[in-house]
Amino acid sequence: MTPGAKVLQYETFINEVLRRDLQKVLEERDAVYEKIAQYLQLKNTIKSIQETDSKELKTDVDLGCNFHVQAHVPDASKIYVAVGYGFFVEFTHTEALKFIEKKTNQLTEYTEVLTKDAAKIKANIRMVLEVQIITVYLLILFLVHCDA
Repeated sequence: MTPGAKVLQYETFINEVLRRDLQKVLEERDAVYEKIAQYLQLKNTIKSIQETDSKELKTDVDLGCNFHVQAHVPDASKIYVAVGYGFFVEFTHTEALKFIEKKTNQLTEYTEVLTKDAAKIKANIRMVLEVQIITVYLLILFLVHCDA
């Protein structure tokens, strides 16, 4: 295999494998950050309900695609929390806050794993680029030596 073909092979590996993997990891991490933000927003809502000590609740509910409706909740002492895979669990406020704390801790740990994975992929990209530079340098030396 010629050095020029080797350089193209490195470029292809970087663009088709490493950069794609990096993008997937970063997108997944962003999705996890979004889940954490949603749980923290729910936590703040629960605390607001607790502070007002109100049994009723009026709120806007997002139906999707920016369609909202007003909802009236006659008994806000218990709430349903999405726990994953389309399942909802009824919690008291205290139970929900404990669940949210555990869930955000788990998700935060997962973001740390994803951040480490992204750093490893970036290091691999850097290493392949350095090998590519060395290959080009050796190719130039080879060509200069052949002309001499």
